[in-house]
Amino acid sequence: MPHLPFSGAIPDDRLYCPQSDMWVQPQPDGSLRIGATAFGIFLAGEIIAFTSKPKGAEVARGRGMGTVECRKTVLAVHAPVSFVLLAGNDEAEERPRLVNDDPYGAGWMAQARSTAWEDEKDGLLDAAAYRAHILKIEPEARFV
Repeated sequence: MPHLPFSGAIPDDRLYCPQSDMWVQPQPDGSLRIGATAFGIFLAGEIIAFTSKPKGAEVARGRGMGTVECRKTVLAVHAPVSFVLLAGNDEAEERPRLVNDDPYGAGWMAQARSTAWEDEKDGLLDAAAYRAHILKIEPEARFV
């Protein structure tokens, strides 16, 4: 089967972690919304299950904040920043198709309170830098 290059969105209104292919979007109330990028989902394959850590869990950057099950494997979802989990996305856990179909909207994975935002935010990329990162891996990628 021929390789199909990545084609997807990388919205400008959030920051990205190139190590975990996760996005972070600061919210007006000071919390963070976190989810998987379309590129991360492209690399993992279709997500058929998502499970978040329990509410109140403290998660360090780079550590597991939940799991996703794809057709062939179960993967840890690595936190792009350190946080305390305020809420997992129950809707996405019940209907994991949301993560695939709307990763930047209804398919978010965590609502969180950062525990080291000032120290860690500079390790995240803006959308233009994340697109450049993707193009190094997938030169034929297209952004919609």
